[in-house]
Amino acid sequence: MATKTQEKLRKGYAGARRVAPKPITGKESAVDLLEHAFGAYVGRQERTAFELMRRSLDENAAVFLTLSGAMTPAGLHQSCLIPLVEAGVISCITTTGANLYHDAHRIIGHAIREVNPNAGDLQYRLARIIRIYDLGFWEEALLDTDRLFSALMRKSEYQRKMTTPELHWLLGRDIDAIERKLGVKQPSLLSTCYRNGVPIFVGAVQDGSIFLNIVKLRRLLGGDFKLEIDINEDVYAMAAVQHYCRHHFDEKLAIWILGGGVPKNYTLQGEPLLDQILTVPTQGFDIDVQFCVDPVDNGALSSCPAGEGHTWGKVSVDAVETGSVYVHTDVTAVFPWLTHALLSLKNSRRKPFRLIDKLDEALDYLDEDVKKRRKELMKTIEWDVSEVKK
Repeated sequence: MATKTQEKLRKGYAGARRVAPKPITGKESAVDLLEHAFGAYVGRQERTAFELMRRSLDENAAVFLTLSGAMTPAGLHQSCLIPLVEAGVISCITTTGANLYHDAHRIIGHAIREVNPNAGDLQYRLARIIRIYDLGFWEEALLDTDRLFSALMRKSEYQRKMTTPELHWLLGRDIDAIERKLGVKQPSLLSTCYRNGVPIFVGAVQDGSIFLNIVKLRRLLGGDFKLEIDINEDVYAMAAVQHYCRHHFDEKLAIWILGGGVPKNYTLQGEPLLDQILTVPTQGFDIDVQFCVDPVDNGALSSCPAGEGHTWGKVSVDAVETGSVYVHTDVTAVFPWLTHALLSLKNSRRKPFRLIDKLDEALDYLDEDVKKRRKELMKTIEWDVSEVKK
């Protein structure tokens, strides 16, 4: 006689989707193929990712996209991210500083070319060719890009304390003007986000060449150079933006994680900052989609699945049960295909959230909630050794 658990499994299996792909004719759309030809293994993970990305739009979720790895040298921003930003799909971006820095090479006339990764790095160095796996560019691209960012950040508007979204808004504004003057046909991610009001956070801002040029300017110009990144306010701003989206739009938050690393955690940690540290109620991201090649069994943050993130309060119960997928693959192998399918949908274009315009309002909104809890929060900053349980 079957147990209740066995009966439940049998009932669930009987209603599960059949693996019955249709023969491919060459006439199918990207959506048709994803729905019918990706029934198992990584292919099924990819199909699930598309379904969750589609659901993000259907539910009008604010989409927080995180970007790690050398994605702009690979052109992923030109093929995928810029079209998604311009379509209003992406609401906020967290990336490495390197992705913004290397994106600028093309603006000032430097090409990134395909190279042989096995040709010999000693010879590449002597030839002054910088290599990122199977991509390469002249060393002059770095030197000219350093000059570009150094010149921009010397301007008077930059001489103050600011967050990374504020810095990247200014850089996006100035680079947008340069692109227009030069007649650049393919805009940068910085200028695109500036025009569409998408804030760009960089969690480890000191780990990138834009900041290295800030270091240079501080040493060269001393007290005349006043640009400073306010890390405290930056972390708070990320939580404030998430809190604002939860209560001012349709209440849903989605995170699309391309790679892992600091951008992933910097975005996700906004939720435990709200709930555990500031005691402002929240529930975690509702949809969690990740593309990464890392194994999930070594304790690395880059690869931890949504369930593990739920134990930290980063994603919701619903996300764990029905709204998450970890696609074990290289981002560049699948994301262009998924972007093509997503942008073919009728509802793939929506009004941008323009969160950069709402940043001050979001900060004020969270400040009000924190002030209401000040008395209880003051108790959390006191500790006595006698309270340790023996």
